[in-house]
Amino acid sequence: MSPRSTVHELTITLLGVEPLVWRRVQVPSGVTLSRFHGDIQAVMGWSNSHLHQFEIGGIRYGSPDPDYVPVFGDPVHDERKSRLGSLAQKGDRSIYEYDFGDSWEHEIVVEQILAAGPGSATSRCLEGARSCPPEDVGGWPGYADFLDAMADPEHPDHDDRSE
Repeated sequence: MSPRSTVHELTITLLGVEPLVWRRVQVPSGVTLSRFHGDIQAVMGWSNSHLHQFEIGGIRYGSPDPDYVPVFGDPVHDERKSRLGSLAQKGDRSIYEYDFGDSWEHEIVVEQILAAGPGSATSRCLEGARSCPPEDVGGWPGYADFLDAMADPEHPDHDDRSE
């Protein structure tokens, strides 16, 4: 089957937080990683206000800066020219990182690849659990501090965090 006639069913799990924040989604296999980034932003509840990248098979994909020549590591491949179906097969695991400062890493697992059916031209969230942390909270260590402050009205940061 060609990527245009299939759908990837994926589980996306936010790493580093407990209890788990996750989503199970179906995405047309022919989508670009750029569009898949938008799908992840929507289903996870992020605001798309930070940089991101995918790491698939040891290769980084994102929005390359034409003026940047990497000193260390490999260049970033253009996510607008890379399609999900040609990069990810059943059982594959990859990483999607959002907000390089907070470094929210999401593990993406290809659960199955299905034949496309009615309505499969659109990405959809099948199920999931819990909301993502607030943006700009300081990654998972800052999120733990945030939860402590929110749970205790006497905590010195409670009022600031509530805002």
